[in-house]
Amino acid sequence: MKYVLAGSSGFLGKALARDLAADNHQVVRLVRGEPSLPSEVRWDPAQGQLDLAALEGADVLVNLAGANIGRPWTPTYRKLIRESRVSTTATLAAAAAQLDRPPVFITQSGIGGYGKDCGDRELTEESELGEGFLSDVVRLWEGAAAPAREAGSRVASLRTGVVLDRSAPAFQLLSLPFRLGLGGRLGSGKQYFPIVSLTDWLRAVRHVAEHDELSGPVNVTLPNPVTNQEFTQALATALHRPALIPVPSFVLTTVLGEFAWELIGSKKAIPAKLLATGFSFTHPTPAAALAAALHADTSRLDPR
Repeated sequence: MKYVLAGSSGFLGKALARDLAADNHQVVRLVRGEPSLPSEVRWDPAQGQLDLAALEGADVLVNLAGANIGRPWTPTYRKLIRESRVSTTATLAAAAAQLDRPPVFITQSGIGGYGKDCGDRELTEESELGEGFLSDVVRLWEGAAAPAREAGSRVASLRTGVVLDRSAPAFQLLSLPFRLGLGGRLGSGKQYFPIVSLTDWLRAVRHVAEHDELSGPVNVTLPNPVTNQEFTQALATALHRPALIPVPSFVLTTVLGEFAWELIGSKKAIPAKLLATGFSFTHPTPAAALAAALHADTSRLDPR
């Protein structure tokens, strides 16, 4: 199959490009600078510019572009978070709508769209989006794909939890306190904390691309939701470190502002669509997902 990737320079983009190329899929990378390889094509999503020739014959378009949310959300940075997702999706959707054979269009999205704190309520793809900055971003982000959908593309939005891998920036930040012996639960620890292994995220992208019955939002999280306390204990066990120093919610909200709710807000997400279409998780538990994330890095993290 021919895949066209936007956001291929990020952690998930690099991993997906490697994974697809390993199975001999054709991978075209959209880049904002001058192309350095034959497989790269320049584009300018801020200006809505993309050469349609790059998309000819594409079976799947994947948009993973977007500014990192794990830093303070100043007014200027909020605008960047929003526009970096919406402009890329809109540019790809407009281009896809002009093709004679509309490709499958897969966009990354966020589990944070369900709201800041959803308590014990189960969140399937049928659940409504909530309130807050990220919920508003997700509405615009997913909505920007409308031109492709209206032109006949099958459009799916991956509402993904925290992807666990030793190279993932988010996981590196979460695991750092444990490496230093300072780890502990975040807030009460009772909040549901959606996670997924990199392996299963990669497999989910392929699954969505290859199953015509999948469209709209698709939750990509462990099949059995876990709390932050359960994740914390599993991470401490995997790293052979204690988990004795909890971080109070007020500290997180003071330091991180609204972003703190991505850590202390509860989101009991269920990957209902994946499960209904026969997807089986390689790493269905926190322990399995963490073992996969750390398998090549354990000696460095644990000197014993």
